[in-house]
Amino acid sequence: MLSKERTVKSPRNAYGEALCALGEIDKNVVVLDADLAASTQSGMFAKKFPERFFDVGIAEQDMISQAAGLAIAGKIAFASTFAVFATGRCYDQIRASVAYSNLNVKIIGTHAGITVGEDGATHQANEDIALMRSLPNMTVLAPSDYYEVKACVEYAYKTQGPFYIRIPRTNTETIFSKNYKHDPLRTVELAKGEDVLVCTTGENLANVVDAVEILKSKGIFATLLHIPQIKPFLAKDDIIKSAKACKKVVTIENHSIIGGLGSTICEVLSENYPTHVLRIGVNDCFGQSGKAEDLVKYYNLDSNSIAQRIMEFIK
Repeated sequence: MLSKERTVKSPRNAYGEALCALGEIDKNVVVLDADLAASTQSGMFAKKFPERFFDVGIAEQDMISQAAGLAIAGKIAFASTFAVFATGRCYDQIRASVAYSNLNVKIIGTHAGITVGEDGATHQANEDIALMRSLPNMTVLAPSDYYEVKACVEYAYKTQGPFYIRIPRTNTETIFSKNYKHDPLRTVELAKGEDVLVCTTGENLANVVDAVEILKSKGIFATLLHIPQIKPFLAKDDIIKSAKACKKVVTIENHSIIGGLGSTICEVLSENYPTHVLRIGVNDCFGQSGKAEDLVKYYNLDSNSIAQRIMEFIK
């Protein structure tokens, strides 16, 4: 399941390739995009299956409405655009036409989080998980790398109902292998220790893995749980068990600390095992323009900053 060698690959390319693979085996798979097929990589599907690809132009609300109609007609509709538009601009259509009716529409938001970079605050979706997590019937996934994106797209295809899958703009290091499969009932344990429980999701997994190694070199041993499925959260037992062993908990995400993974973990623990939780992410503010790697450091999401904050927290 884990990669033997960390290489840098594009999660967006994984999405495009996964769509093409699904298109080969099922003629009911259709894909929609909002004039961003070259960026989301849904254009791969367009080239291979042009009769099943619909570019609606810069009309994201219409895209979701069309996807809902196609789902009613028996199609499995994948609707792709930037995360900030896929969730914020289309929220009413998603709520009323997709989630309320529990339709088989898969919404893919690429270019999520502060790592959108130079496009700035208007294009950096730091609240998209919070928006989608609040909707009844919606499944929310935040895969970390190339192979996990493929696994999550395959899982969404096989599972009836609305999905939101969050995919980063940046290329990421591969943590998982091509044999990886998404298991909605479990977290993915990547390290075992008793000093602190570290929970993370999405694209910053590689940085968190490195941060845990830094902690280890300082004599601090962490349990690291990667959590690709944020809603419905079905892996409560993993969190409670590890929290009981470690006592202190840290959550890390390229998202607002409000409404995302941190909130999810706090909700689970407050009801089952109240403990001290440090949430690391975007601290209730908008992003800003800059290179992705510079913004990661500015918001303390690089491996050194993560390790430093955890050391301060547990001491």
